[in-house]
Order: sequence, then C-alpha cells, then structure tokens
Amino acid sequence: MAHVQRDRKKLLSRVRRIQGQLSALESALQEDDDCAAVLVQIAAVRGAVHGLMTEVLSAHLQEHVAGERDEKKRNQELAAVTALIRTYLK
Repeated sequence: MAHVQRDRKKLLSRVRRIQGQLSALESALQEDDDCAAVLVQIAAVRGAVHGLMTEVLSAHLQEHVAGERDEKKRNQELAAVTALIRTYLK
C-alpha cells in the first residue's frame, strides 16, 4: 500500500486527533458531563473516523482499483473493497 506510506504523516495526524477526541469523550463520561456533551463528543469521533476511512479508501481506489492495469487483479481489488464497504456500513 504505497499510498499509506506516502501519506503516513497526514494519516497519523488524523489518528492522533481521533485519540484526542476519544480522550475527551472518556473525560466527559468520567466527569458526568450532560448527555448532550457526550453526544457531541461521540459525533466528533465518528466524523473523524469516517474522514480517515474516506481518505484512505479514496487513495486505495485510485491506486489499486482504477490504476490497476490487470483486469483480474482490478476485479479482485474491487471485490475486496466492496466487501470492506459492506462491513464498514453495518
């Protein structure tokens, strides 16, 4: 996965933001914050994870599906991505 190594710094930055948001969620739960504050933190975490998934998936589609010249490999990658999306959307 060359795109993951190429974009490592940017992706790790996103992961670190997600970790910070999860810490804020944990603190909100430990400090008995009201449910609205907890819901906001959950939404922030979900959005951040979704953004990370979208970025990696987009690069994967470009590099390993659209950019694949071998039709058999391209179809295998497409099937794998389709299965991944089904799992992600459950």
